[in-house]
Amino acid sequence: MRILVVDDEVRLAESIRRGLEAEGFGADVVHDGLEGLWRAREGSYAAMVLDIMLPGKNGYEICRTLRAEGNWIPILMLTAKEGEYDEAEGFELGADDYLRKPFSLVVLVARLRALVRRGRLEPAAALEVGDLTLNPRTRLVRRGETAIDLTPREHAVLETLMSRAPEVVGKQELIDAVWGMDFEGDPNIVEVYVGYLRRKIDRPFGVASIRTVRAVGYQVVPP
Repeated sequence: MRILVVDDEVRLAESIRRGLEAEGFGADVVHDGLEGLWRAREGSYAAMVLDIMLPGKNGYEICRTLRAEGNWIPILMLTAKEGEYDEAEGFELGADDYLRKPFSLVVLVARLRALVRRGRLEPAAALEVGDLTLNPRTRLVRRGETAIDLTPREHAVLETLMSRAPEVVGKQELIDAVWGMDFEGDPNIVEVYVGYLRRKIDRPFGVASIRTVRAVGYQVVPP
């Protein structure tokens, strides 16, 4: 089982290679985006560790190109950048996971094992609840014929709720799915984002499709 590592920091890339090999993986390392894209297209890899800042072609471009070509190799993106919008951009382009530098090799290996277990997952079909639709691939949300502009985090909350509809999704489940299992902030952030969504997908249309189930969580239902 081989992993493709694409990172222009030679020492870091070699450290990742040694760590993967110590854990029983095979690993090929390249330091240029164009070669990384070629390897991902031509090789048979279980997953790919992809840095964002690369010569030739950056990680975002590589991810976008592979997904547009129908290549669903699991991608773990690495970056030294900070901020949720950099992370969100990677996810929107089709990355499967995201790790900020500096990181622990133990964590990287654990994340890769999880991706390998999942395998190559093509994007889900469009989600529909009544006249509300969400396309996970194009990121387009509509109420009837009206397009709705959502932030990456709002989109993630809505996608989680719609993918489980009409089930009730607990607050902690939403936090784990959208903010990550290591989130240590205020859990009331869920209520904040549900409020944002209601102001965009419900109130302008005179409907109430996001329901609060007291002491349990939230559900999306047809209006």
